[in-house]
Amino acid sequence: MKEQNWWKECVVYQIYPRSFCDSNGDGIGDINGITTKLDYLKDLGVDVLWLSPVCKSPNDDNGYDISNYRDIMEEFGTMEDFHRMLEEAHKRGLKIMLDLVVNHTSDEHEWFNQSKRALDGGKYRDYYIWKKGKGENPPNNWGSFFGGSAWEYCEERKEYYLHIFSRKQPDLNWENPAVREEIYDMMQWWLNKGIDGFRMDVINLIGKDQNFPDGIKDGNAPYGDLVPYTHNMPQAHIYLKEMNEKILSKHDVITVGETLNTSVEDGIKYAGFDENELNMIFTFEHMNVDNLGNSKWNDQRFELRKLKEIMTRWQNGMYQKAWNSLYWNNHDQPRVVSRFGNDGPYRELSAKMLATCLHMMQGTPYIYQGEEIGMTNLYFDTIEEYEDIESRTAFEQCTKMEGVDEETMMRRIRWKSRDNARTPMQWNSRENAGFTKGTPWFTVNPNYKSINVEDQQQNEESILNYYKRLIALRKKYRIIVYGDYRLLDPESDKTFTYMRTLDQEKLLVACNFTDAQVRMQIPDELKGTKGRILISNYSHEDKMLIAAYGSEGRTGEDGSILLHPYETVVTLF
Repeated sequence: MKEQNWWKECVVYQIYPRSFCDSNGDGIGDINGITTKLDYLKDLGVDVLWLSPVCKSPNDDNGYDISNYRDIMEEFGTMEDFHRMLEEAHKRGLKIMLDLVVNHTSDEHEWFNQSKRALDGGKYRDYYIWKKGKGENPPNNWGSFFGGSAWEYCEERKEYYLHIFSRKQPDLNWENPAVREEIYDMMQWWLNKGIDGFRMDVINLIGKDQNFPDGIKDGNAPYGDLVPYTHNMPQAHIYLKEMNEKILSKHDVITVGETLNTSVEDGIKYAGFDENELNMIFTFEHMNVDNLGNSKWNDQRFELRKLKEIMTRWQNGMYQKAWNSLYWNNHDQPRVVSRFGNDGPYRELSAKMLATCLHMMQGTPYIYQGEEIGMTNLYFDTIEEYEDIESRTAFEQCTKMEGVDEETMMRRIRWKSRDNARTPMQWNSRENAGFTKGTPWFTVNPNYKSINVEDQQQNEESILNYYKRLIALRKKYRIIVYGDYRLLDPESDKTFTYMRTLDQEKLLVACNFTDAQVRMQIPDELKGTKGRILISNYSHEDKMLIAAYGSEGRTGEDGSILLHPYETVVTLF
């Protein structure tokens, strides 16, 4: 077994500050609001708080367009507020992980203002990726992830700059050593304040193919695919090793890289125990399980067999080579209980089942705000009600350029929009879910009267209290953190059952992903043995013995066990 590290044994909670808690009544969540909820987070049992960007930003992409890395967004408060929050978190044994957004900046960053005026040289001339056009056309045919060309013409420089995302998010030129030194110096500045790590936004995009060739077009797509020339380039590993050597290796911190379009082999390169880059990465393969081709914009239900294959490949492929991060939700994904579970009559059961399925795997679990109470998607009627730039751009492009009818596109956006994750946190059943005393910046999900923290704190069988038990189990049993993994039912499209093993202990995790009763097979090696049920989302008369199933008449002649709708059971042998 590889070396034990605190970041392998911790649980991370992601806070989207704008939607978490508003302390001053302006309708926008803020840093002081986070401070008021630290006791809640400590009681939940988490160890690390990952804050989505809090740095100064014009908010073209909800904070992922930073205009000053060394200042706090005015809506969120002041640097003094941040220092107080950091101090109070540390008093409670909670660590703070900041979002590091360094593939790009805002076009309102002073670096960019200087760069676009640097016609004849100067320090900032090559801080961004500038290219001459091809006649009247951009340098190549790359398409931005947010729609349109990935190149924007700048009248001042008579050149185009690259923006993989919004045109207000120009990509930094990591080929320039001065840019890298600026970033490393900024990281050290934050570490000197006492923060405990970084989540690195789209960090595998920092290296680009310096030939900037045209990308292949998919069907009638108006633009070419930039992924082969911007994702997982060899330069990205060179830069991350340099970052690790100069900054990260000097601090005992947690690092996780957001890495789009990565394979297990890529994951080992980024997060390998011997690679000296990052502690772990976020892969998106399981989040793309319900995509059609390269497009997320559909409303089809995922295939469980495909999801199991992906999760299993990462569990086994990374074992003893690199470390996994475990997540169902974040600020860019729809709510998991709506997506992979059942947000209707089985909301509570399926939310607990999904949590169990994830938290019993090997890796560091991430909980996104509201996931611990089973918050659901919010379904809007019109595109005007959405705030998310990606959703709005996709609606326009798909309806006007690709011929998708508006009703179909709205159905897809309701299913997949990032805004599903960005509705305000539901604290209680009072006005605006207790998020703000003012007018909330974004619509509160009207189901807050029945889904909120306050009610669940008073209910021992709530989703919230179930999460507390799950987190406590991870801290108690080493097998959950360090055991190996074996999938038991690869062909089933109804159950997800796997085994964890460490030394002489075995952990059986059974999950029913349907709203019907199904049977699961007990592995031969466990038949006739007695195990202790550690957690279940159904009530069992005897939570000590697997034989409790037999007393309910659930054991079949073939040794199979009957699982109720969305049931999950974890048994230690």
